[in-house]
Amino acid sequence: MKQLTLTIAILGAFCAVSLAGSEQYSGKDMKQVAPVPCAEYYADTEWNVNVFGAYAWSNTDSNRSDRELADDGDGSGLGTRYGEYDKFLAQDHAWGGGVDIKYFFHKYFGIGVEGLAVSGHSRHLSTDETAATRGDEERYSQKDHVVEGALGTLTIRRPIGCTRFSPYAWGGLGGYFNGNNDRPAGVAFERGGRFFDNRSENRFAGQFGGGLEVRITRHIGITTDVSWNVVEGPKNDFGMARTGVNFAF
Repeated sequence: MKQLTLTIAILGAFCAVSLAGSEQYSGKDMKQVAPVPCAEYYADTEWNVNVFGAYAWSNTDSNRSDRELADDGDGSGLGTRYGEYDKFLAQDHAWGGGVDIKYFFHKYFGIGVEGLAVSGHSRHLSTDETAATRGDEERYSQKDHVVEGALGTLTIRRPIGCTRFSPYAWGGLGGYFNGNNDRPAGVAFERGGRFFDNRSENRFAGQFGGGLEVRITRHIGITTDVSWNVVEGPKNDFGMARTGVNFAF
């Protein structure tokens, strides 16, 4: 009888220890670890000032006509023929830069103003009268100029959570100024010769593009994007690639 009582007591003790251990394990298992918040590199409201360098390329190949054809025409009665080439930048490519200022009134949406300048290079027809031949010799004279632009923009961006990356896209409206082409504004005389002076033009323009920003810190980022510029008039459109440093505050 004593052995039976002792056996029952031992079994009861084991059950109590087992239940106590089970309750303790359950209590540990119910504990929740608070998640560590990730770093936020893009604020809900912030100013952005982006200083960038730019490379522009024209939409039209530089295929100018022969100098004689440009000066005298082709005899068809259609007048002067200048060939196919960009009528605003007036060359295949141009280098420049600018500043883009934006205010993001929401984490994903911002409005801004963009100003830029790129180097243009044009050629206009000249004729030189030589003393030896008393005749005219046609030639193309070179002319450098700077094309400026100013546009208002609307930007949409999508920061990727817990990363430094943010793709963005934008569109803008404004104008470009001081473009040149070979439509003569008049005939000028210089050093015994005459030439057709280029006409300086200002044109309305639209711009749209997309790119990627990488934030090095909360307030400094690197931007890279590509845009297309639709400029009023034929054969004026051009593309542009930009890389810049963005300051956010």
